[in-house]
Amino acid sequence: MGVAAEERQALCTLFEQVGPDAPTLCDGWATRDLAAHLLVREHRPDAAPGILIPALAKHTQRVQDSYAARPWGELVQRIRRGPAWYWPTSFGSLDEAANTAEFLVHHEDVRRAQPDWAPREPDARRDAAAWRSARQIAKVNLRKSPVGVALRTPDGQVAAVRTGPDVVTVVGAPVDLLLFCFGREAVRVSFEGPEAAVERLKTLNRGF
Repeated sequence: MGVAAEERQALCTLFEQVGPDAPTLCDGWATRDLAAHLLVREHRPDAAPGILIPALAKHTQRVQDSYAARPWGELVQRIRRGPAWYWPTSFGSLDEAANTAEFLVHHEDVRRAQPDWAPREPDARRDAAAWRSARQIAKVNLRKSPVGVALRTPDGQVAAVRTGPDVVTVVGAPVDLLLFCFGREAVRVSFEGPEAAVERLKTLNRGF
């Protein structure tokens, strides 16, 4: 089982524990909304493009709302089973490529929205996958940064992801760096660089 599949199962288990109305780090979304989003992404090719294309967002929202209205247990079990056999990400290698960051981030979106959350223990395979994803996502989500950006893990792995003046180095565990690149605030990272540059990076809209 790959990291994407493991995170999918762990997220579904957490969904079952916290229920449909628990908070998440996704603005305006409870767990029911997040689950509906995941189903749209994997089951509705007519609606999935609206996740990224604003002109199609109204249709996507209608479909997502229709999923969200279904029984909670049904939603969770459909996510747990994964996409249909003909969906591209039903294959392991494509699942890892397309879903590792998705399920890592959304698992943490639920975990870290709970009042008693704590970082998970290090896991070499999960952390390696998060580090790969963070480097890739940073080049997209931090592309508009007005300052240079580098990422660094506690064990000294470094990635320069944005050239520019007054380089800021963001230091943290791979999962935290991945979440930072997706714009999440519940992260444990530190910053090295000129104070003004750090503040400019912190206020950057880090997203697609």
